[in-house]
Amino acid sequence: MVNIKKLFIEQGIKKAAVDEYLASKFWRAGYAGVDLIRTPLGTRVIIYALRPGIIIGRKGQNLRVLQAVLEKIFGIENPQITVVTVENPDLNARVVAENIALALERGVHFRRAAFIALRRVMAAGAVGCEIIISGKLVAERARYEKLKAGKVYKSGEQSLRLVDRAVAHVLLKPGMYGVEVLITKPGTTGDYIEIVTPSTSSSQVTGGNT
Repeated sequence: MVNIKKLFIEQGIKKAAVDEYLASKFWRAGYAGVDLIRTPLGTRVIIYALRPGIIIGRKGQNLRVLQAVLEKIFGIENPQITVVTVENPDLNARVVAENIALALERGVHFRRAAFIALRRVMAAGAVGCEIIISGKLVAERARYEKLKAGKVYKSGEQSLRLVDRAVAHVLLKPGMYGVEVLITKPGTTGDYIEIVTPSTSSSQVTGGNT
């Protein structure tokens, strides 16, 4: 008899390993995540990215190499790869973090890169956003800079349901820089209060009863 709990754990570990591999290989493509779906014919691999063309490659060459890697190294049976453009990149923490890392690599000042990203995230409809950039920012000693707007939940059910978190790294001349992004996506939060005005009919009924 198949141990269902063990099966789900193995699938979760495999997905995490594939996700880590794709994130390190295609971070310049704005890699946003992956889904593994078992089918009777094999495994459907759906890759989400900001720039799918980089992952696909010329005439699909990168996809053929990636298919062989997923099958031989990660043990995914008959992988069928589909690359999809991420719907709203400004609400995807991984895409935002990787874009900031690319901006730092191009020589953009870290505060400017963070402010631009923060404005784009909030303009996309986010409830809140927090960006932390760490490294040798202004001196030889490492420090961090934090920018925040709106509400960002760090604990509780809301942090699991609404908050998207990602970390990106980029190697520059002073050393390794880290970029952490937390985005509270649009949705009804637990501290949302709505005041409802009593209708005329209900007021009349209440007055009649008294």
